[in-house]
Amino acid sequence: MTSHDSAPAIDCGACRLRPWREDDAAALVPLADDAEVSRGLADRFPYPYTDADARTFLRMAIARPREFFAVEVGGALAGGFGIRPGEDVYRLNATLGYWLGRAWWGRGLMSAALRGYTEYAFRAFGYQRLQAMVNVNNPASARVLQKCGYLLEGTLRRAAYKRGALVDVWIYARLRDGAAP
Repeated sequence: MTSHDSAPAIDCGACRLRPWREDDAAALVPLADDAEVSRGLADRFPYPYTDADARTFLRMAIARPREFFAVEVGGALAGGFGIRPGEDVYRLNATLGYWLGRAWWGRGLMSAALRGYTEYAFRAFGYQRLQAMVNVNNPASARVLQKCGYLLEGTLRRAAYKRGALVDVWIYARLRDGAAP
């Protein structure tokens, strides 16, 4: 069985989540090598983003196809979507992360991807809680979560250090049964 057999493509309407492929490298670099794209992301998403970064990421993502997805629109790579499954007593939870290349912003694509993935994850993995952490200087990401039924649970004060500054972080969550966290 190849890694592509272990994770389905998820039709999200306006876009599709699919396993990453080695041939995504050429499209990945120009999308990811953008200071504004990386601004709201963890430092493991480097800037500048190089061919070597793409190859390193793709090796890891291809090996973990149920955790990392390419966001595709009409056959074109638009961004990425990933989860970090919880462990031990947190095994019924997962933390989400996502990004889009700047050319794809403002089209509702990430809202579609998040809705599609949320339903898939609750059904396929039995998660009881999905959460995402958003730097407060990224209100567009917070709006995506809100549109998809994720509720703001709180602010983690000075929780992130990004580009030389301490940043507050919002934590959003959605529960499987839709109940408020």
